[in-house]
Amino acid sequence: MRSLSAKRALDLAGSLLLLLLLAPVLATAYAAVALTSPGGAFLRQPRAGLRGEPFLMLRFRADPRTDPVGRLLRRLSLDGLPQLINVVRGEMSLVGPRPLPVQDSGRTSPTHGRLAVLPGMTGLWQVSSRSELPWDEMVLLDLEYVDTHCLAVDLGILARTVPAVLTAHRARPAVEGARAQAVQGSGA
Repeated sequence: MRSLSAKRALDLAGSLLLLLLLAPVLATAYAAVALTSPGGAFLRQPRAGLRGEPFLMLRFRADPRTDPVGRLLRRLSLDGLPQLINVVRGEMSLVGPRPLPVQDSGRTSPTHGRLAVLPGMTGLWQVSSRSELPWDEMVLLDLEYVDTHCLAVDLGILARTVPAVLTAHRARPAVEGARAQAVQGSGA
């Protein structure tokens, strides 16, 4: 219980500090998205959280294929910053397995073990070659995190996240990656 309290304290302190420090960036991104794309500035995507419980994950509306603002937000990894609000709410953690769409979450498959912890904004997969890893290796990294996570591991992953975001390694959108790998794995 003590480690859970420390993790929650890290999540709250880290997310609130980042929201404060990044407020100008968040406000600018919000305005840019609101002014250049139809619909609201935020996407609310149904995702599987702790124990597979659904929640609405926040992202800036960013379609990198057609929208220059969205392309920039994706390239700079800013489209996911609204997830800091999910962390404050306790729906996500700063570190944990990426939250997959409910239908791709593995609730009924051997990968359901990744649902034993809160999903995270960053995780072992994101700092370990990101989109170059196939689905099954991503799941193994998530399960490794579930088995070994502690405050020191979280701090190490957070420290490795900054260089991963600042380099050319970019993650595929989780929905596309999860669905593509699920289709390959099913033989369809």
